[in-house]
Amino acid sequence: MRPTAPLILSAALAITATSLTACGAFGNDPNTLKVVYLRNTDNKVRHMDHYLSMVKKQFEREHRGKKVKLIPIQAAQPDYWVKIQQMMRSSKTAPDVVYEDTFIINSDVASGYLRPLDRYLRTWRDWDAFLPQARTAAKAEDGKTYGVPIGTDTRGLWFNKKVFATAGLPTNWQPKTWDELLTAARTIKKKVPGVIPLNVYTGKGPGEASVMQGFEMLLYGTGADPLYDPKAKKWIAGGQGFKDALGFLKTVYGERLGPHPSDAVDPNVTTRVATELLPEGKVAIALDGSWMGQFWRETGGRPWPEWSRALGQAPMPTQYGDPPGKVSMSGGWTWAIPAKSEKPDLAWKLIETLQTQPNAVEWTLRDAQIAVREDVATDRRYLTSMPGIRFFTDLVRHTHYRPALPVYPRVSSAIGEAMEAVTTSGTSAASAAKDYDKELRSIADGKVVNRSR
Repeated sequence: MRPTAPLILSAALAITATSLTACGAFGNDPNTLKVVYLRNTDNKVRHMDHYLSMVKKQFEREHRGKKVKLIPIQAAQPDYWVKIQQMMRSSKTAPDVVYEDTFIINSDVASGYLRPLDRYLRTWRDWDAFLPQARTAAKAEDGKTYGVPIGTDTRGLWFNKKVFATAGLPTNWQPKTWDELLTAARTIKKKVPGVIPLNVYTGKGPGEASVMQGFEMLLYGTGADPLYDPKAKKWIAGGQGFKDALGFLKTVYGERLGPHPSDAVDPNVTTRVATELLPEGKVAIALDGSWMGQFWRETGGRPWPEWSRALGQAPMPTQYGDPPGKVSMSGGWTWAIPAKSEKPDLAWKLIETLQTQPNAVEWTLRDAQIAVREDVATDRRYLTSMPGIRFFTDLVRHTHYRPALPVYPRVSSAIGEAMEAVTTSGTSAASAAKDYDKELRSIADGKVVNRSR
């Protein structure tokens, strides 16, 4: 998964009557499977289009008389979520297989849009190859599994080796604590003027890129289940760990170790980091995702042949170096079957084809995904597909997933507001956490627990 913005179910994003009619026009031919998937608005190389065309030919060859109708939706992710939800409300417009973000599985299950897959998974041998973290991400609160994961992403620290050498820092740098990370950034500011020492996404503008791979990469390094208690089924108030994470951001932007605050809260900052700041050596350390190399490949949006030699990777450390010593956050997408599909058994056969081991490898290579299957993670083609792939794959063992609950988008928005307050104004971490607490209690209808950490 790539960074996602909070889900907004507003009239402004509602699917038009014209497009619904178009989807319904495909009809319900018992021999034709409708597959709906996201075609990102910024896709220059349409990996999913090409991959699904390949699988379509394979499936139709192996299942004579059956057809696959590919239905791409070119939209921003929040718009896509709303459109598929509109389609899944009716058997006339529901696809048979849908590209479903793990982030919205619980919300779609609560709305009755998805079909549980457990009866298929029980007899599917390939399911044993999936990593436990990936299985958990595709499971809803009711304990049933509603999607087959197709890949994931992890996050860590990218750093410029040349800048580090100029600053007198080791080019095999591996910080063990937040303090060690900040010390390196301060050293770079002093010895390599003109370079941004550290980029950590922040504020409301970048949306979930700020919250997930900025704030939560910090927060999940302060202790177990720091945002939501799954046993108590309650959200965690803004305690000391929350304040410490905000305090880290306050330090980065207060000491001018990061981009100028006005640039940091720009919605386009993620693209700028990938296509300008890192390739041009304008930022020394970037807390970012495993997919970054996709931009720099020959077929990417910003080819940069030297990147594999120019950049190093390091895990994001826990606050004080406490076990396991490293932190990652992950997202991911799945193939799911809508509840109102009239061909679930045939739809499952297509998912099996999509998820043969060779096809699973092919998809991870095409889209720079991190493997969620052991038989993919050990495949030679995968292991040699991109510099840093072993590093980011190893982080899957230490990764965390956001609480994929219906109210999470509102919680995310509240966190973004707290981040922006400490980044762009004189608001203290304690004050921003207090404001967050107040909003959280309203969002969660009082289902909040206090913690010292």
